[in-house]
Amino acid sequence: NKFSEKYRRKLTLFGRSLFISDLHIDHSRPDITAGFFSFLDRNKHNCDALYILGDLFEVWVGDDAITNSELEVASKLREFSECGASLFIMHGNRDFLIGSEYAERCGATIIYDHHLINIGQEKLLLLHGDTLCTDDEDYQKFRALVRTSSWQKDFLSKSIKERTEFAEKARDQSRQDTSSKSELIMDVNHQAVVELFHKHAVSKILHGHTHRPAVHDLEVARQASIPQAAQRVVLGDWDKKGWFAELTGNNVELHSFKLSSKSAPYTN
Repeated sequence: NKFSEKYRRKLTLFGRSLFISDLHIDHSRPDITAGFFSFLDRNKHNCDALYILGDLFEVWVGDDAITNSELEVASKLREFSECGASLFIMHGNRDFLIGSEYAERCGATIIYDHHLINIGQEKLLLLHGDTLCTDDEDYQKFRALVRTSSWQKDFLSKSIKERTEFAEKARDQSRQDTSSKSELIMDVNHQAVVELFHKHAVSKILHGHTHRPAVHDLEVARQASIPQAAQRVVLGDWDKKGWFAELTGNNVELHSFKLSSKSAPYTN
């Protein structure tokens, strides 16, 4: 486990935890950044933990290539964490190169796919969600490649200009691929979801990535083929709305709010 003991102890004490993903913060969308800052201001004194489950940024080419806006995000997150909430960042498919240096600027701890947290007598499984899209074989091959330490070491050894050019080409290619793939391929594979419930022996899973916000109630066969109630909560991407999940006790609720170009307080 990547956590220090102090974080492990705190996980059992949370009264209200929040989860977000897929903000895709970028200079071209100041409304998302403003909405995010408003969200942080509203919650910094009344939640125990914030989990960012991937794709906080539209693109990330290394901790040494951060811009002023990304420094501003880090400053705002550190301010949030210094108000008493624990802050956790998970890698997404866009920002998997966020490193310990940037996480430290934010006052955050990096967590990884298939992370478990205690919710009463149960456990909640957290992941970004892209590993569940197993029907998209081309993407899964690409993901496997870029997550290797050798690929990342080679990529980070290149100049910032080279890395940025590669990221731009990869984004363009991703847009083209997405437009030509069926909706079914771009969503999670049901069998992959069921296998994940079985593997980790959980009744609740929370993820983002697919940009299909929903609460899915389902049954998964457990011992002696007896179905067990299960729940998969999918976070939405921040576009016209901001999305977050709220955990109180062992109950997970999905919420949204309208984004505005101004950082005014949001309303559900």
